Amino acid sequence: MIYFDNSATSPVDEEVLDAMLPFLREEYGNPSSKYYCKAVNARNAVEVARANVAKLLGANPEEIIFTAGATESTNFIIKGYMDYRRYYGDGKNHIITSVAEHKATLNVCKYLNGDLYSNNDPTVNLFGEKKTVDRGYEASFIGITEIGEILPTTVEEAIRSNTAMVSIIYVNNEIGSISDVSQIAKICAEKGIAVHSDLTQAIGKMSINVHTMGIDYASCSAHKIYGPKGIGAAFLKSDAYGIPPITAFMHGGEQENGFRAGTLSVHNIVGFGKAAEIALRDLKVNEKKIMKNDQLLVKELMGMSEIKLTNPSEKRMPGIISIVIEKNDFNNERFIKRISDRLAISTGSACSAGEPSYVISALGLEDKVSKVLRISINKNTTEEEINQLIKIFKEEL
Repeated sequence: MIYFDNSATSPVDEEVLDAMLPFLREEYGNPSSKYYCKAVNARNAVEVARANVAKLLGANPEEIIFTAGATESTNFIIKGYMDYRRYYGDGKNHIITSVAEHKATLNVCKYLNGDLYSNNDPTVNLFGEKKTVDRGYEASFIGITEIGEILPTTVEEAIRSNTAMVSIIYVNNEIGSISDVSQIAKICAEKGIAVHSDLTQAIGKMSINVHTMGIDYASCSAHKIYGPKGIGAAFLKSDAYGIPPITAFMHGGEQENGFRAGTLSVHNIVGFGKAAEIALRDLKVNEKKIMKNDQLLVKELMGMSEIKLTNPSEKRMPGIISIVIEKNDFNNERFIKRISDRLAISTGSACSAGEPSYVISALGLEDKVSKVLRISINKNTTEEEINQLIKIFKEEL
C-alpha cells in the first residue's frame, strides 16, 4: 500500500525514533523530580526540545507549553483566554472564527456559544429537542471564499465592541487554502483583540515566525512533521513581564509554569523536539521536493477529464490536494474502501471521519461532498509512488 494521507498523520522519522528510545528505556526519570541524574537528564532533554520547537515557530523557548496535541492546545488557548478575559479582565466575551476551521476550533467555539456539549452530538434534551445554553460567551462563524480563504475584511466586519479573540486557521487541513493571518492580526492588534491561529498544517512546510506574523497564540502537533502522536505545543506570546495570565485548561500540579498540569511525556517531547530540529534543518530541501511532486501529481490528475481541484489557486499549501471526481456514479467512501489495500487517501479531515465535509460545503460545493478526495504527500513521497497512484485512478475511474 502506498501512503497519501499525510495530512492525517505522517510517518515517524528514523532520527526521531532514535532520539526517543533512550527515554523509553534507561532515561525514564520524571523531569519534575529533583537532584538525581535521571530527573536532571529528563528535565534537560525537555528544555532542549522546547528550544527546538521554539526555533521552528520563531518563538522564545519560554513561550512554548507542551500539550497532548494541537486539539488540546486549541482548547487550552481559546477557553483559557476567553475565561480569563471574561471573568478577570475587561469582561469581553465574543470570539470570531470561520466555518472552515479544524474541528478543535469549531467545536470549542460552539461549546462556548452554548450550541453543544459533546463532540459527536448536538446539545439536546431527553425529548430530542435542541437546547442552547448560556455559558456567558458569544461566537461568530464567518464564511470563506470559493477557494477556502478567510479574508481579513470578513473578519473586520464581524468585530463587535465586545470581541475578545479571533481564531483563524493558517493552512486549511482539508483543502490546503492559505489565509492572510498576518493581516488579520494587524487589524485585531489595533482593536485590542487577541489572535490565535492553528499552525498544524503549516509548520515544517513553510517558514514560520509567530512574532513577525503578529499573533498572540498558536497550536501545533508533532505528528504532522514526522514526530510522534500524542504531543503538541501551545505558543503563548510573552511581553516584558512574561506570559500574560490565562486560565489553565488542566488543573493539578505546577508543570509547564502552572499552565498545564500533569507529568510530562518526556519521550514524546524529545521526539517532537527532534522532529522540529529536522524540519527546520531540511525545510528548504523538503519545500522544493514537495513542490516538485505536488506539481507533477496535479498535472497528472488534471489530465483526467473527470477530476477538478477544489482550490485551483496559488493560495494553496503544496502537498495538500483536494479534488472533485465529476462522475455521477462516484462515491468517495466506496472508492476509498475499494482501493484501501493499494492506496491510502481520505475524503477529508480524520477528525471528521464518517460525516460529510463541512469545509467542502462551505466552499459552496454541497452537492459535491460525496465526490471529494484529499491526497496529501510527504517529504519521502517518490515519483514512482505518484505514478502508481495515477495508474490506480485511471484503472478505477
